[in-house]
Amino acid sequence: MLIFFVFSPPPPLSLSAFSLQGLIWTAGAMYRALHALNIPVPVQEVCVLTAPLFSAFCALSTFAFVREVRGRGAGLAAAALVSVVPSYVSRSVAGSFDNEGVAIFALVTVFFFYIKTLNTGSLAWAAGLCGAYAYMVASWGGYTFIINLLPIHALALIVSGRASAKLYIAFAPLVVIGTLEAAAFPVVGFNAILMSEHFGAFLAFAVLHAALAAKALKALLPPRAFASAIRLLLTAGSVGAVAVIASLAAYVAASPTFGWTGRSLSLLDPTYAAKYIPIIASVSEHQPPTWSSYFTDLHAAVLLAPAGLIACVLRSTDASLFLALYGVTAVYFSGVMVRLMLVLAPAACCLAGIAFSDAAGVLGGSLRAAFTSGSATPDVELDGAGEAALAAAPAGAPRPTSSGTTPPAPRARGGGRGGAPASASSASPLAALRAFAARPRRALPADVAGAGVFLLGSILVAFLFHSIYVASEMYSSPSIVMQTRTADGGLHIFDDFREAYAWLAHNTPDDAKVASWWDYGYQTTAMANRTVIVDNNTWNNTHIATVGRAMALPEKQAWAVFKSLDVDYVFVVFGGFVGYPSDDINKFLWMVRIGGGEFGDIKESDFVGDKGYKVDKDATPAMLASTMYRLSYYRFAQATARGPDGAGGGMDRVRGTEIGLKDFSLRYFEEVFTSQHWMMRVYKVKDAPEREARLPNARRRAGVSKA
Repeated sequence: MLIFFVFSPPPPLSLSAFSLQGLIWTAGAMYRALHALNIPVPVQEVCVLTAPLFSAFCALSTFAFVREVRGRGAGLAAAALVSVVPSYVSRSVAGSFDNEGVAIFALVTVFFFYIKTLNTGSLAWAAGLCGAYAYMVASWGGYTFIINLLPIHALALIVSGRASAKLYIAFAPLVVIGTLEAAAFPVVGFNAILMSEHFGAFLAFAVLHAALAAKALKALLPPRAFASAIRLLLTAGSVGAVAVIASLAAYVAASPTFGWTGRSLSLLDPTYAAKYIPIIASVSEHQPPTWSSYFTDLHAAVLLAPAGLIACVLRSTDASLFLALYGVTAVYFSGVMVRLMLVLAPAACCLAGIAFSDAAGVLGGSLRAAFTSGSATPDVELDGAGEAALAAAPAGAPRPTSSGTTPPAPRARGGGRGGAPASASSASPLAALRAFAARPRRALPADVAGAGVFLLGSILVAFLFHSIYVASEMYSSPSIVMQTRTADGGLHIFDDFREAYAWLAHNTPDDAKVASWWDYGYQTTAMANRTVIVDNNTWNNTHIATVGRAMALPEKQAWAVFKSLDVDYVFVVFGGFVGYPSDDINKFLWMVRIGGGEFGDIKESDFVGDKGYKVDKDATPAMLASTMYRLSYYRFAQATARGPDGAGGGMDRVRGTEIGLKDFSLRYFEEVFTSQHWMMRVYKVKDAPEREARLPNARRRAGVSKA
């Protein structure tokens, strides 16, 4: 990973202290390397193609990872699945210059190096593991998933009595060197040792040393001396553990979040963000996924991954146990936050690849046995995973005979086949299942095997077509340009966002300040070239809460807030005219919650009535008086009226209801632009409120009567 430091200079401290630099280093390294080779590629093209390039690298890392876990066949199947899985395609399309574009590759690469080190016990691979982990820390905040998953796996091996020198080489250097590497990045800093997310690694580090020390003493000392040494170690260890736990408890108790970051607490407690950090919960990617999201993003992997998980458990090795733990934890976290479907996608593809490889091995072995024996129902025994497993069997393992059969394994003293105990009641259910899975199996009839091959092929073809469809319809269009199908199959383009940003760029002063919800801050800055009040990188929660409060206040009070911020223009996104659901009315409750978290004059209960959150005749007075309602629905009833008398106007196509307040005017804001489909509505903040013509004048009346 030194190439990134060689080809890309460090960013300024003000940038590196608040952002992750892995993506910037990656693009900078590729740009400088290409120019060093006299390939004059513009930096924009490098950024556009970074994510697709690293998706190919991720497929290679997936192949290497699963090959270490199960074999080449499973690795090829997993790589084929992850290369087109829709969940990963969403962040690896051309132009998606986002941290996740390189972070998923880094995640799988770290897992590959860990398993490779665990299988070989090589310090060279351990050094590669530390380098890959450093790149992961620099690329994505999800590195905490790694530093917690690896200790869980290490503790599982220790508890099951499988602690070894290879595990020590794979885990211990990573804890020490990886912690120092994480602390070297300003965005992490001393959080690498002070935050509770990292304490699990330190615990597993200590337990691993204790387990290996006990194992070494058992080999060196006679039984009585070993028992005495263990008692001494347990006594000293208990005293030390109590002291450490007391110190940690005192340190953690001093923090209102017990040493956990808000992001981690929102994962461990799905209700935490909604209660205490509404700005995090307001992001659509942080919402729990629906069941249909799993099918859309994973498709066939949803069906095959459970079979792969069972295969990993039944034929458990250190590597397969790690993959099983990865799959289970990824399923949990993806259920908390839809964004973490990205973490689940490689796990699901790896498990599905194992299931597909095992099934293909059994079906292929059965067909080969049928063709070899010349019988449609050959009386032939296969290995538990078919020929794929036989090809990967170590030297000295029983091989098929010339007739295609495998010599039976020697019987144990208990008489069970394959070493299984004679009494099934004396074995645990898991051990019985493993013994059953290890038994040689009869080849399937040729017609059954052929049907199975056809079914597997159909699943893969359906998966491929589904991935292509989702990639083309959902992820291949710019997020600010939308399209729908017309009745005759044609395309209808909604280009309102670019239309509004172009208007702002050409019709407002260069120093104009624009206020909107923070979702559109980056777009406004990049496409309209105007200063915004809040954007996607605003760290001060009070700034965002101020904008949310202004949108929730009545027009006069909102005008005062915007004037105090020197705002010249305000725009809202409105979807009620064409049925665009991601508009500001649907986001408005989050604005209220975020604003209410900082300012006491905003309360959610004022905007939610007895019948819920409404914009129709059941809407609350606070909702009807809010600036968001007024700016969104201004002139809406007149524009949607069906007849000359204005009847039938005001039907909101998103909420499916007729709005409650139709006829009103604006005194403090002036409508200056509304896009073609009413999705973008821009208002100018007036210098002074418009005076009402019917406002009574007491002095004038007094003067008239006196005369």
